[in-house]
Amino acid sequence: MKAYRLASLCALCVLCGESSGADRLWAKAYKLPSEYTNQESGYFSIIEGHNGKLYIGCAKYGVDAYLVEFDPKTEKMKLVMDVHEVIGSKATGFAAQAKIHTRNNVGTVTGKIYVGSKQGYPEKGESRDSYLGGYVLTHDPATGKNEHFGIPKAKHGVISVMPDEENGLAYVSTCSDDRPIDHTHFMVLDLKTRQYTDLGDMEHPYAFVVLDDQHRALHPVRGGLVARYDPKSKTLDKLSMTVDGGPVPKEIAKDGAIQNWDTTADRKTLYCVEMSTNQLYSFDLTAAGDAIPGRALGKLLPAVKGTDCRAMAVGKDGTVWMAVTEQGRPEGPVFHLVSYSPGDRAPTDHGPVGIKNPDFTTFTGADGKPKPWHHAVRKEKDGTLSPWVPLGIAVAADGTPYVLTLAPFTLLRFDQFARK
Repeated sequence: MKAYRLASLCALCVLCGESSGADRLWAKAYKLPSEYTNQESGYFSIIEGHNGKLYIGCAKYGVDAYLVEFDPKTEKMKLVMDVHEVIGSKATGFAAQAKIHTRNNVGTVTGKIYVGSKQGYPEKGESRDSYLGGYVLTHDPATGKNEHFGIPKAKHGVISVMPDEENGLAYVSTCSDDRPIDHTHFMVLDLKTRQYTDLGDMEHPYAFVVLDDQHRALHPVRGGLVARYDPKSKTLDKLSMTVDGGPVPKEIAKDGAIQNWDTTADRKTLYCVEMSTNQLYSFDLTAAGDAIPGRALGKLLPAVKGTDCRAMAVGKDGTVWMAVTEQGRPEGPVFHLVSYSPGDRAPTDHGPVGIKNPDFTTFTGADGKPKPWHHAVRKEKDGTLSPWVPLGIAVAADGTPYVLTLAPFTLLRFDQFARK
């Protein structure tokens, strides 16, 4: 996702903040290895495996894409997948697999980590035709084995992979990266035959494919609709969405709406946050009929000028966690960690985030100059390091939220929310 033009910003923003240390929500920071990213980025590609370790996708534009494993017990990171090595590619430039951008999902039967690779951005003089297409890939934490399932659609990247191992399937959303309309094909992968079935172009950017409690797969559709595929009948339905008894809000139905989706563990409830809309929604996936009924659950942050939320995940206990950037503050954007539990009157803001171990990395090189791509952490007036570009979130089995922030590419750990 390229909505933040990070390269155009200063190498390290040092502005006067207004929040005191006592007001902050403290996180422990871990720097992702810089050898796996050349712009200190990785987007919303993070998930916890069955082994309690985190799996994080990295972007290295024009070079390769990588999957890194983080062990919370040892606090160590290691490379577990080199995409080009798995697919046998030596491509460079726009032809390269530039990033793992998928949220990442875990196979319920095998425990394998499912990811997808996608294109970057062409430099001047590069042809988009040089990119052959993204791949669906898996990493098996038990054996260390990686494998790929080919290119679902030529010239398209892969933005979402949702396994349904009980039925021997995986669901894929592709991305053409065209603008203003991204062409995104909803596809079914037979894991045994490795063949893909194309269900059509949904024209919805950055889709998150989810499963309901009947193992039907859902994909957002341009205009505020939902495509639902039933593997038993092999039929695709287009459903409308409602909110509080009325039509779906224009913020969800508008062209270019980016809906972050995740479901509860029982797959009966879908939560949704539109990227630039200061509102959390829930939808009942068990409802009959040709519309999925939803409710507005409240603002992510009250009384703010604007919000940006690209990171939302639901924990096993049903708590929804969101990494939200507050816009319009005089000191610059501010990252808040927000949660919602069923029955709450509205989402809860746990406060602006600060890094409690400021020595987790260095921001200047040996020459004393600011390091490139380290500009999205601001030093506040009281000395606090304040990251402000959160793009990925995962919730561990013990309830600990982990957030990915960019520039530098960093994993933040919020141990204070772990269940004892």
